[in-house]
Amino acid sequence: MKFLFIIQGEGRGHLTQAIAFSKMLETQGHQLTGVVVGKSKRRTIPDFFIDQIPTKIYPVESPNFETDKGEKRILIGKTITKNLRKAPVFFKSLQQIDEIVKTTEPDIILNFYDLLGGLYNALFRPRAHFWVIGHQYLMYHPSFRFARSIAFQKELFQINTWLTALSADKKIALAFKPLSQIHEDKLVIAPPLLREEVKHLKPKTGDFILAYMVNPGYAAEVISFATKYPHLRIKAYWDKKKAKETENPLPNLSFHKIHDRHFLEDMAHCSGLVCTAGFESVCEALFLKKPVMVIPVKGQYEQACNALDTVESGVGISSKNFDFGKLEERIASYQKTEDDYQEWAGKWNVILSQILPETKMTEPVLELTQSFS
Repeated sequence: MKFLFIIQGEGRGHLTQAIAFSKMLETQGHQLTGVVVGKSKRRTIPDFFIDQIPTKIYPVESPNFETDKGEKRILIGKTITKNLRKAPVFFKSLQQIDEIVKTTEPDIILNFYDLLGGLYNALFRPRAHFWVIGHQYLMYHPSFRFARSIAFQKELFQINTWLTALSADKKIALAFKPLSQIHEDKLVIAPPLLREEVKHLKPKTGDFILAYMVNPGYAAEVISFATKYPHLRIKAYWDKKKAKETENPLPNLSFHKIHDRHFLEDMAHCSGLVCTAGFESVCEALFLKKPVMVIPVKGQYEQACNALDTVESGVGISSKNFDFGKLEERIASYQKTEDDYQEWAGKWNVILSQILPETKMTEPVLELTQSFS
């Protein structure tokens, strides 16, 4: 099978998931013909992603969240308004994607939660099968619990997720633990996408807390709580533009530009992880049996749901801010999990082999008049 990826470029999670999926395809003899990455002025495509993706990368302008001036809180109204104004730019991106699809001729287009992916499938109707993948699609499972919603946050999250998956042949929902498979909405429950590098790490309990923030505006909060707990050593990762490779604002705190190998090594050696409430970093920490605390990004309902799922699944604790003292308490009482999660994380090859046979391409149906000629 030939695959084309379309990836939302916000944060680290979708990018690392794509790397893991590409390696799995390679081991099973499939081909990745191209990768489309949604970009924005706020972010650059990380070097670790460019280095590990074994095919051509096509950056395109894609809808992104808008933040406040402090680059911390997501502003939904501003996000909708600004992205609507850029509709002509995004339509040009859709045309770019169509050219890429025609050039690479994939059998399967796999969308990592990018809005343009769903719009492209609905408007351009490619011959390729269209799959979507992400933790967000767990909302279609009856066991999923939505976070408390204010001012239509839940509805906007549902609409956005629906738009990314327009006319999808498969919705692959990544979950912390196995859930009952249902046949509605073409939903497939699958384990997290962990790269082989994570599985080969040898964890140990170090003398520092690892932190990751998806928005650099959280730096002031991290500094404030690091000042409050001078006895705690903290290594924080961010993707702030023009930041130095390493910055040391406090004796017990260092900021590091996101570097995937260094981040994973620190994950294996930290005493616990504090991060904004994404999905992938939490899964990596869970695999390495590390205590976790998540902070949902203000104004981003999806992260509120992730935080709730983290707590409900027994994976970690949630906090409104980077209060490292709360994680210190969690570390003190933490009991390592059994190996059930490692077993669940290892089932991806089986699941992929089960859903791939249904994706064989068929010849176009002949017109009725031709069939009688």
